[in-house]
Amino acid sequence: MRLDDYPEREDAKRVWLNQTEANDEVGALIDEAQSPQQEIAFRLGAQAGLRREEIASVTANDFTHAPDGFLRVWNDYAKRGKYRETPIPEELASSVRTLSYDRDPDEPIVGVEPNSIYRWVKRAAERRYAETGDEGWTYLDVHDLRRTWGGHLLWDCGVLPAVVMSWGGWEDWATFRDSYLGEMSPAAAERERGKISYVPGDKGENSDSGPVFRPTVETASPY
Repeated sequence: MRLDDYPEREDAKRVWLNQTEANDEVGALIDEAQSPQQEIAFRLGAQAGLRREEIASVTANDFTHAPDGFLRVWNDYAKRGKYRETPIPEELASSVRTLSYDRDPDEPIVGVEPNSIYRWVKRAAERRYAETGDEGWTYLDVHDLRRTWGGHLLWDCGVLPAVVMSWGGWEDWATFRDSYLGEMSPAAAERERGKISYVPGDKGENSDSGPVFRPTVETASPY
C-alpha cells in the first residue's frame, strides 16, 4: 500500500491499497467481510468508488436500471434527481443479485447507517494489521476505498482523468488531484517507462531498434 500525510492531521494518513496479482490488498480486505452486506459494502467502495453515504443508500434498482456493467449513483437518494453512472465488476453485480433476491428492489442493499460501514472497514483493517503486521492498515478507513479506486483507474488502468472524475462524481480538478491521485504506483511507473524508446532494456512489441525520428534527406536537383 501507499501512504501520504494529511496536511493538517498528524494522527491520520491517506491510504491507497495495492491491486496486483502478487499483492491484492483490496481482495484481502474483501475477504475479511463477515457478512454478504459487508462484502457488498467493501466492493462498492473499492470497486465502484462510492462514498459511504452512497454505499448505505444504493438499491437493486440502481443496478438493474443502469446499462450492463454500470451502477446508477444518485446525487440525492431522497429526491432522485441527478445521477452518475459508474462501472462495476461482474462479481459485485452477482453478489447484489443474490442478496436482493425476493427483496423490495427499492430497499437499500446494505441496510445500515453510513457510520456502521465506517466501523466495518476499520475492524476489517484491524484484522489485516493483526495478520500482516503492516502498520498502514491501522490508517485505513472507508474513504480510502474510494481513493484506492480512483488511483487504480488512473494509474493502473490508464483511464483518462476526466473520465475518472465523471465516474466518481468529482467536479473540482484540484481536489481530485490533491486528495485522491497520490503518487504514481510502481506498476504504472514501469509501464510508462517502457514507452520511452531511449531507455535501455526491453521495449514494447510494436517498437523497433531504429530511431523514432527519421528525417528524409532531399538531394538537390541537378537541373
